[in-house]
Amino acid sequence: QVQLVETGGGVVQAGGALRLSCAASGRTFSSYAMGWFRQAPGREREFVAAISWSGDSTYYADSVKGRFTVSRDNAKNTAYLQMNSLKPEDTAVYYCAAAERVRIAFSYEGSYNYWGQGTQVTVSS
Repeated sequence: QVQLVETGGGVVQAGGALRLSCAASGRTFSSYAMGWFRQAPGREREFVAAISWSGDSTYYADSVKGRFTVSRDNAKNTAYLQMNSLKPEDTAVYYCAAAERVRIAFSYEGSYNYWGQGTQVTVSS
């Protein structure tokens, strides 16, 4: 079992930045691929970014490419999502997720076994 806790959400003006953290419990964090998803009011949850267990591979939704950066520190059992140049349309609850299998479809929710509770990000115009 893995427990995930997201922190770092908040209110920021358009053009600003936030860094989300996802702290994981358990000794096998380094074996999990990690993903970030978001859900805006009235919309389905959507893929944002993901990183392989080693950190060698990263994946991004087109809407955040060039603005967001996903990373991980396996020594700290933590994954990060650095969000720059934020836009009002980035407003959502952001979730991190962990996947047990090595080969997954990173953008597919069903690939992930464990989810955090979410953290709210609000970008004002």
